[in-house]
Amino acid sequence: MDKPKEKKISTIAVQSNVKQKNEYSAITVPIVQSATYTFNETSELYDFFEGRTNRIAEYGRYGNPTQEAAQNWLKSLEGAEAALLFSSGMAAITTTLLSICKQGDHIVITSDSYRKTRQFVRQVLPRYGVTYTMVKPDMTLIEEAITPETKLIVSEAPTNPYLRVLDLEELVKIAKKHKVKTFIDSTLATPVNLRPLDFGVDLVTHSVTKYFAGHNDLMAGVVMGHEPIIKAIQDFQSIVGNIIDPFSCYLMIRGIKTFALRVNYQNQSALRVARFLESHPSVVKVWYPGLESHPDHAVASRLMKGFGGVISFQVKGGLAEGTKCVDSVKIPVIAPSLGGVDTLIDQPALMSYFELSTEEREKIGIFDNLIRLSIGIEDSDELIEDLKQALDKI
Repeated sequence: MDKPKEKKISTIAVQSNVKQKNEYSAITVPIVQSATYTFNETSELYDFFEGRTNRIAEYGRYGNPTQEAAQNWLKSLEGAEAALLFSSGMAAITTTLLSICKQGDHIVITSDSYRKTRQFVRQVLPRYGVTYTMVKPDMTLIEEAITPETKLIVSEAPTNPYLRVLDLEELVKIAKKHKVKTFIDSTLATPVNLRPLDFGVDLVTHSVTKYFAGHNDLMAGVVMGHEPIIKAIQDFQSIVGNIIDPFSCYLMIRGIKTFALRVNYQNQSALRVARFLESHPSVVKVWYPGLESHPDHAVASRLMKGFGGVISFQVKGGLAEGTKCVDSVKIPVIAPSLGGVDTLIDQPALMSYFELSTEEREKIGIFDNLIRLSIGIEDSDELIEDLKQALDKI
């Protein structure tokens, strides 16, 4: 029998749960706003705990029907066996690391990973006897950092803010050779552009707040992978309690239905904007994997279907010139985060590293003239025109 043809991601985004019946036959997944679930008689309790009945849970910390629907949607998009939602992207990352690592374990993490992830690995995990090595996103350095105690390799794909793209095929080969698990934050790519599990990565995480939700109106995180390891993480989550609420799951599902359309448009718009920025005389460097000038362009072209909606670029001058550009644009809004319908702009030196001096920032690769742009769904011609008038003032 021929293998069923896999649906396109835009179809999955809309129809993942449409034909899964709910109590009301509603096309929109209902919000089940309940913390407690009842049993009609004691025999049902026995059936539940002994695995003879299929129901969500007996208490909200262990599951919720709206949450389960959202998780099924996400795992279908990512091509995962299982998905587990959390109250934020950082909750997904920290809970996963705490559930997997024990005293004496070692982690290899890339230096271009999200700052709060690096802070957790550097400042919190050592309290529990977990050591780490931080290296640049380079395959040779990653392999050299592996020790007999290494349990996990942690990175982003692409990374933030320089959009470095690890060769996941090579990474998985290295990890399997040394019997090490891989954990990839693929928030900036989304399954539209990259599905790390397809290359053999063990776990993938996303800040659902960003592209999946897409409207800057909820916070959530997800970790996905093989069912046994997700179940183990869920057991730990039920202890620490960083669960997601059903209304956020409802908003997330609403966002997911249009997310493939948004991401594909953002891919196209960002590539146009990146090419424009590279051509402007006030810009000295553009970091975008869709450009031939990016150090990982060849890898990104091989692994990714699109290059994402985030662009980082450096302007001539320093903090003052960057500030002048950011303050002069009319369409982008000064704000952290990314992945929503609104184009956002910020200076990482101020938004994320304000407490550090210029010298301290430069030591970790954050330069005062760096600007990060998260493309929304506005007209790309108008975005380019707006950026031009701002850059012309530098």
